[in-house]
Amino acid sequence: MIVAMTSAPLRGVPILPEWPDDSPGSSRGRDERRHTILVVDDDRANLKLARFVLEAEGFDVREAIDAVSTFEVLKTCSPSLIVMDIQLPGMDGWELTRRLKTNFATRHIPVIAVTAYGVAGDRRLAETVGAVDFVEKPISTTELPEIIRRHLGEARSGRD
Repeated sequence: MIVAMTSAPLRGVPILPEWPDDSPGSSRGRDERRHTILVVDDDRANLKLARFVLEAEGFDVREAIDAVSTFEVLKTCSPSLIVMDIQLPGMDGWELTRRLKTNFATRHIPVIAVTAYGVAGDRRLAETVGAVDFVEKPISTTELPEIIRRHLGEARSGRD
């Protein structure tokens, strides 16, 4: 980064980047904001892989491991989309999705239901509780960002 200074810096005055958007993490040259994706999964390896893949694709990622931590994250974050594992300890992903969809503050957030143990009728149940999609594990690391982008596009066009 190049810093422009015309004279010696004043004590206590911060030196700013030459351009306001030259800060780390800026999206200079991109018109769209970075979307935040909340990944809810009790498997730490799945969370780590999802974070790696989604951050590499330009998404911000927040994580939760169960219903309680999901509600805690949602107190401080309004994600663009939630990737919800169905097999969670305590309250399962079906019930958590249903509660999010009946809550005024979170009902607008698209939820993608994900499970490793899909059975007949799960796709219909996902639709019934309010999920926008149902995906069975293992999920391809190239398909996950594509699925998310598809639903973010639907979410944007549905609101405008």
